[in-house]
Amino acid sequence: MATQSSPVVQQIGRSTDVRCVNLCNAMYHPDLELAAPCLVRDQHGRSYEFGDLYRDKKAIIIFVRNFLCYTCKEYVEDLAKIPKSYLQAADVKLIVIGQSSYQHIKHFCTLTGYGHEIYVDADREIYNKLGLKKGESSSSSAGSPHIKSNMITGSIKSIWRAMTSPAFDFQGDPAQQGGALIVGPGNRVHFLHRDMNRYDQVPISNLLRYAGVQAVHFGEKPHMLEV
Repeated sequence: MATQSSPVVQQIGRSTDVRCVNLCNAMYHPDLELAAPCLVRDQHGRSYEFGDLYRDKKAIIIFVRNFLCYTCKEYVEDLAKIPKSYLQAADVKLIVIGQSSYQHIKHFCTLTGYGHEIYVDADREIYNKLGLKKGESSSSSAGSPHIKSNMITGSIKSIWRAMTSPAFDFQGDPAQQGGALIVGPGNRVHFLHRDMNRYDQVPISNLLRYAGVQAVHFGEKPHMLEV
């Protein structure tokens, strides 16, 4: 009698209303196999192969646009609220990957309170191999429960942080979009989302549910001003 495999979820696009699809085997994504040998750096400049991050354990991996982006900052602030004990109980890692110089990691973590794993892909090799988008196909801010600032105040804060940072740069390509990936152990992909714009991050509660991590309360959805 054949056994039924666990649901595997893949999402491409903006909608976060994901349907589970039962497959015979876990999905091996060809783009991930190409990205696995690419190098990431930690806050000390040490290099690791991307594939080593999830080789032995399931991981939630968040690719952010750039460290100056206010939507990324506010999203990571909520990621920082996930207790390490919840991740350990589910045997899941939480990883953020940016696309700036590794020298910006420490300041970004101090700013957001983020204490989980974080790396950078300064050459955007992994971003490219996973097909993460360049440019914004939509500017709608609907659907993100983690963004507290409107476009005007958020942009002003980003400019101010750029001016007062130790190195005045964009801390990544401003046109690069991010995404979310649940993967591992090994190259088994459980979930993939490519952001269409800066507001298109997957709700963190969804990611935790897909990865089998205990739910975290992030408070009521903030009221956002459209400009």
